[in-house]
Amino acid sequence: MAISAREPIWIEGGTFTMGSDNHYPEEAPAHPVKVDGFWIDVTPVTNRQFGAFVEATGYVTVAEKAPDPKEYPGALPEMMRPGSVIFDPPKRVTSRDPSQWWNFKFGADWKRPYGRQSNIRGKLDHPVVQISYVDAMAYAKWAGKDLPTEAEWEYAAKGGPNDAEYAWGAELVPEGRFMANTWHGTFPTENLRPDGFERTSPVASFPPNGYGLYDMIGNVWEWTSDYWSSNHPGPAQKSCCIPSNPRGGGAEASYDPRQPEILIARRVVKGGSHLCAPNYCRRYRPAARHAHEENAATTHIGFRCIRRP
Repeated sequence: MAISAREPIWIEGGTFTMGSDNHYPEEAPAHPVKVDGFWIDVTPVTNRQFGAFVEATGYVTVAEKAPDPKEYPGALPEMMRPGSVIFDPPKRVTSRDPSQWWNFKFGADWKRPYGRQSNIRGKLDHPVVQISYVDAMAYAKWAGKDLPTEAEWEYAAKGGPNDAEYAWGAELVPEGRFMANTWHGTFPTENLRPDGFERTSPVASFPPNGYGLYDMIGNVWEWTSDYWSSNHPGPAQKSCCIPSNPRGGGAEASYDPRQPEILIARRVVKGGSHLCAPNYCRRYRPAARHAHEENAATTHIGFRCIRRP
């Protein structure tokens, strides 16, 4: 039986230190959080598993539909066609502007992650990508599950009662052993691939954490149900299983202030991906977090599900 098909693992509830005061400002402050026990998938959802969902339901993902012009005021009409954002490594960069390596590609979706000329043949056991939060929730409901809150996800990623920097200890590559699928080299132009992977990898290609969970770090970012906020709340306890926004205001407070005309809620994604590198994105840690629009998909975001008692 494939690892991805194993029964979810039970995580006993408890209190842990969520966040970090030593890295990106959005991770602060470190504070105690209590979570109740839950079952969590051993791996991210794979192309094989998502394909079974689509076959059973006829579901059509967000990337396979034309965008709603009402959600993107001022957008060029010719851009309102099905597609998604893909990572396209440039030969050189002139600034830190991510538009140099992220491009909207017509025809990109979960079956064709990098556009019409791509496919997932031979990658059925890779994590499914080009999945929006909306798509992930649809799968979770079909499977009788849910998406984890940020607190639940981080608690599971730690792999046990520890406050180590990484999910496996104090070093990124302990004794030269690669523990997750991340970028090795100078992002975004040079990936040396000493771990053997340029993009996604089959789930469970790297060691599990202390709970027996694979790919909690690297490979693909994973959706959580929490709305994004620019930092954590204070040291007060946080609810175990209610999607929240510490700044209040629900979805409205998560809108991107850089795009005031586009009012699309953002959710927290966790775990980093194969594109995280020491020179650019050191978010391959349980405490790290990032924001992403809930109706947008990319080549480096996937998800896993949980089930609560």
